[in-house]
Amino acid sequence: MNELTAEFIGTALMILLGGGVVANVVLNGTKGNNSGWIVITTAWALAVFTGVVVAAPYSGAHLNPAVSIALAIAHKFDWAKVPLYALAQLGGAMIGSLLVWLFYKDHFDATADKNLKAAPFATAPAIRNLTSNLFSEILATFVLLFVIFYFTNAQLEDPKTPIGLGSIGAIPVAFLVWVLGLALGGTTGYAMNPARDLGPRIIHAIVPIKDKAKTDWAYAWVPVLGPIIGGSLAAMLYLILS
Repeated sequence: MNELTAEFIGTALMILLGGGVVANVVLNGTKGNNSGWIVITTAWALAVFTGVVVAAPYSGAHLNPAVSIALAIAHKFDWAKVPLYALAQLGGAMIGSLLVWLFYKDHFDATADKNLKAAPFATAPAIRNLTSNLFSEILATFVLLFVIFYFTNAQLEDPKTPIGLGSIGAIPVAFLVWVLGLALGGTTGYAMNPARDLGPRIIHAIVPIKDKAKTDWAYAWVPVLGPIIGGSLAAMLYLILS
């Protein structure tokens, strides 16, 4: 498996399981209906764990354009590969989200609330204030990347090591994503990943969901730009402190 295939498959698995748990919790008639935020954050952490396990040996398991960009800023990843990784991640996110819709289609049809039917695809703010929503995404992703840089500090000097979330190890990165969801996920749903939000949002706009809500493109730039800014700031601070 080459590195782009690994990014595609790893991201697809992450979104299938992450979007899947949201669908299981919010859609009508599921076994996990109304099981709550702790279920969502725990399963999202394990979804990242799953994607990292698959992709890490081949690509470093970025699974996130903000990770790829931050590593490139820190001179730990080739800038020429960033667009290719980002496209693979976006494509994987789209396929993962499409599979969530197919898997839970009967439950999407059985759910009347348009916002609940949109939730398994893309993030949305608890209170819509674009300034504070952007800050939430910046800070959460800053913490994600800043911790990654220090968890991987020993490996970063080895040019043969694929650098990314997988450099931490699948279990530590799962705990990191879990605590970020529990502590900093309550305002925007903690996208922390442009591909994670944009890919499923595109699928939401395309698939024929019964009585679906608008895709909310007016908000879509927040979970794209916020993580890129947050990751970039973490990379720059890492360079200053190194």
